[in-house]
Amino acid sequence: MTIWVLLLRGVNVGGTGRLPMAALRALLGRLGCTQVETYIQSGNAVFRSDRAAGDLAAAVGAAIAAEFGFRPAVILREAGQIAATLAANPFPQGAENPKSVHFFFLAEPARGADIGALDALAARGEAFHLTDAVFYLFAPEGVGHSALADRAPRVLGVPVTARNLRTVAALDDMARRLAATEA
Repeated sequence: MTIWVLLLRGVNVGGTGRLPMAALRALLGRLGCTQVETYIQSGNAVFRSDRAAGDLAAAVGAAIAAEFGFRPAVILREAGQIAATLAANPFPQGAENPKSVHFFFLAEPARGADIGALDALAARGEAFHLTDAVFYLFAPEGVGHSALADRAPRVLGVPVTARNLRTVAALDDMARRLAATEA
């Protein structure tokens, strides 16, 4: 069975997309996922499933829509992909302040992204790096003060969901612990 990391966009943010994590764990269980754990209240889960990514993502989105009346973007990564994303972080200086580095997980490659527009949005001291799977952002003043963080999803032109370095590291730890157990 594959160990998956689930990242939902727009869950429990600003009073919209209400989805209790206990309900998410139960929903994933009903979809055949096992050893389900969630992390904080923003739609993060780690679990085992033998379903293919596309099938699983569609099932999760449909089940949330049916039970809770909204359909968040559903992004899945295999545990190894999360580890690789962390290892490839181009901003090691963010380790001092893990909330200064954000990983925008892309639902698909952002082939039409306007890099010039992203450069123009970057404030002094901010930096970014775009891959086919992740838009890495270093925002030393915080994403709450960053026009780049605010507008990057629109400029990238594909569904994304962002997590800070601390959250991605915690999800990686959860996946590693799960991998150390028997299925």
